[in-house]
Amino acid sequence: MTGSATTAIAGTGRGRTTFWKKNQRALAPWIFLAPGVAMFSLYVIYPIIASMWLSFYDWDGLGEKVWLGTQNYIELFDDEAFYTSLKNNIIWLALYMLAVPAGLFIALFLNQTVTGIRIYKSLFFFPFVISQVVVGLIFSWFYAPNFGLFYNLIEWITGTGVAVLADDRYVTYGIIAAGLWPQIAYCMILYLTGLNNVSPDQIEAARLDGARGWRMLWHVILPQLRPATFIAVVVTVIGALRSFDLVSIMTDGGPYGSSRVLSFYMFEQALSEYGFRMGYGAAIAVILFAIMMVFISGFIWKMIRDERGM
Repeated sequence: MTGSATTAIAGTGRGRTTFWKKNQRALAPWIFLAPGVAMFSLYVIYPIIASMWLSFYDWDGLGEKVWLGTQNYIELFDDEAFYTSLKNNIIWLALYMLAVPAGLFIALFLNQTVTGIRIYKSLFFFPFVISQVVVGLIFSWFYAPNFGLFYNLIEWITGTGVAVLADDRYVTYGIIAAGLWPQIAYCMILYLTGLNNVSPDQIEAARLDGARGWRMLWHVILPQLRPATFIAVVVTVIGALRSFDLVSIMTDGGPYGSSRVLSFYMFEQALSEYGFRMGYGAAIAVILFAIMMVFISGFIWKMIRDERGM
């Protein structure tokens, strides 16, 4: 190797070392983030893009894909079952949001130092640790005609029992009630964690200024719980819109498809014995994803606006 070549290699090595020293602070965060970004891109971003692309095809999962353009979406907006599923998802979303204030007030009740409070915490925490399948089975027995506790209670009060899961007027509300049980527990846990980080100095200062009750909650505690509220709302919106497992366990979409939601209808079309229409199922998934992003983006925008206005 000639002297000039050796000098060139040494100069390149020194150049790399100098570049690293100059940009070390800027590059270090990206190096640590790189594995997470790669995993997120591979398992989240790529499947989203692939689902959107698949929604323009007719495909049974095995054979050749056939390009349809927007035909799946045109068919979707003429599909009565799609509108039933969409309406049920809106009902789910509206009623599921009750989990956020309910979880907050239970957390405020449990955030006290009184005798036996750990027992109460355990009782409220219990629904969160059990499987959604178990929750679905418990509520199926709870609503069951003839021997279900709810059925017998209604029969004792009114003289006529109501088979909630067999009546298309009440079935969606019955499943939502089952879903709210663990969802409230989850929101409660988030708010309990947030309450541990509330500044006692601010509370003491507010008390000296005469703040009590609702004024204390609204002006002092809730602003400090914004991170917990953000997570609670996002998780609740996602839970309301995907809501597949309880529908599958409790009614399998019945009676007569009246309790379907978009995630369950997507499964029926794409993977069940009724369909194997992957492209049509992907179109439903795209609509569901768009609805989810609208709600979550709107809430993020509101939070950013409120923080800038403070």
